Amino acid sequence: MFSVYTYSIAGLLVICLTVFVQNIVAAIAHRKQSTYIPGKVSEELSHDSFVFRSHRTFHNSLENVHQFTLPALFCIFLGAPTNILASLIWLYALCRIIHMALYYAIATEKNPSPRSYFYMIGMLCNLAVFILAFFQVFT
Repeated sequence: MFSVYTYSIAGLLVICLTVFVQNIVAAIAHRKQSTYIPGKVSEELSHDSFVFRSHRTFHNSLENVHQFTLPALFCIFLGAPTNILASLIWLYALCRIIHMALYYAIATEKNPSPRSYFYMIGMLCNLAVFILAFFQVFT
């Protein structure tokens, strides 16, 4: 049954790997500071600090990953169309990777920032996966 969802499962693994990499990047950036308290990011830091941006990138992903992966897994268990689900998962994964890269690269307090557009595309993918799951339940 799951072999037809190979591309979807691979996309979910990429999403999880992205969050894992963000965790490592944030931990390394935090520990490279001359003074730091383990587990605490200074409240004085802002977008001009890579420590702040890497921390926020990781935590932003933590806030969003379960909201996407759980409905995607429900779609797999409910037998959602494989091509549609795989496309949504890979588009979401790509958006999260671009969001991460832009957050790391651009220090801006401006809103919307370039990363905001990829965040919104990812959220639309998330909504589409929820709709797909509900459609599978009720049809």
